[in-house]
Amino acid sequence: MDDELKNLLREGAAEVGAPLEEEQAEKLLLYLEKIREGNEVMNLTSTSEPRELIFKHLVDSLSCVPLLPRTSAIHLIDVGSGAGFPGLVLKIYRPDIRLALLDSSRKRCSFLEDLVAGLNLGKTELLRGRAEAYGQEAQHREQYEVAVSRAVASLRILAEYCLPFLKVGGLFICQKGPKGREEIREAREALGVLGGEVAEVREIVLPGAGEKRLLISLRKSRPTPIKYPRRSGVPKKRPL
Repeated sequence: MDDELKNLLREGAAEVGAPLEEEQAEKLLLYLEKIREGNEVMNLTSTSEPRELIFKHLVDSLSCVPLLPRTSAIHLIDVGSGAGFPGLVLKIYRPDIRLALLDSSRKRCSFLEDLVAGLNLGKTELLRGRAEAYGQEAQHREQYEVAVSRAVASLRILAEYCLPFLKVGGLFICQKGPKGREEIREAREALGVLGGEVAEVREIVLPGAGEKRLLISLRKSRPTPIKYPRRSGVPKKRPL
């Protein structure tokens, strides 16, 4: 079964432009097993079925790889990282990444901390708290080349969470379903306020699942006004 799962993973990864070496595939399958174990004590993912985890979480996360800057040692923050998708998957694929995982749940952060140690992933920081708070802290505001987020909130809310973390010229990669184009239209005004612009929209069909995904890349073209992000809870209650 392990060889079968590894083959599924490697085939799916290659289809989304992220071919895996043996060590990467082994680490990702170990990650998958840790997720299945974690699901027995907390709700990390909606499924523990190995094939679904491979395609809907691992391969889905790897679809971001072709969008990452090719420069080495990029500083990347995963906002609302949950079980570590896509940030930890990208870190396994590219160990040169300096990674910050941001989540508000103590249990999920504890799980991620154990996972990072178990997978021996260096240059990885765990941040427990709200994006609105960390986005105003000098050591995190405009300190990252890349921000990623997956299925956390609508795009105009996510833009207020994520763009403040980016340096000017940085990239926010947002994973969305088929309604992502509608969210882009709704977010135009917010992006103008926050200093972002749409750089690219890629549509893919997720291997093994047949589901459509949109990868939305936002480029930060100018500094985000200091009033953003607003205090905790406000971006969601009163989106720009």
